[in-house]
Amino acid sequence: AVNGPAVGVGATMQLPMDIRLASTEARFGFVFARRGITPEACSSWFLPRLVGMQTALEWCYSGRVFNAQEALERGLVRSLHAPDDLLPAARALAREIVDNAAPVSVALTRQLMWRMAGAEHPMIAHRADSRAIQARGASGDSKEGVESFLQKRPPAFPNAVSTDLPDIWAGWSAPPFA
Repeated sequence: AVNGPAVGVGATMQLPMDIRLASTEARFGFVFARRGITPEACSSWFLPRLVGMQTALEWCYSGRVFNAQEALERGLVRSLHAPDDLLPAARALAREIVDNAAPVSVALTRQLMWRMAGAEHPMIAHRADSRAIQARGASGDSKEGVESFLQKRPPAFPNAVSTDLPDIWAGWSAPPFA
């Protein structure tokens, strides 16, 4: 949740975050070139993936500070909120995830999305997705997810990221395609 100026490291430190919300008063800037330095904190990897290469280069070349509306239009943030409504909106989104999604599934989904962002062929993602769905389909979370749906009640997922995250990457290789 960004509720003010996010410039330099204030902007780059949020790029790895899965979801970003901003107040209508937020401002952003990748001002490095104006200071004679370059982007840092993995922003050269994250920023183009979030907003596209053209926008990332424009923002970094110019170093200009831009408003929250532009950040929304270019995909840097998912939504804008009045300053007093920002934290309640961020908490509501977090609560939606926490109350309804299996933590292990969320963690594994994050791994899949980020690792497959650079995959050279969709079949690589298909193989990784297949390993993940097989592992999760046999989990206690999967059983609970179905039972809670059928019983029309909130889920109580039994698995924990710290102990039950399947290593779908063990022995992983992405074989070439013929």
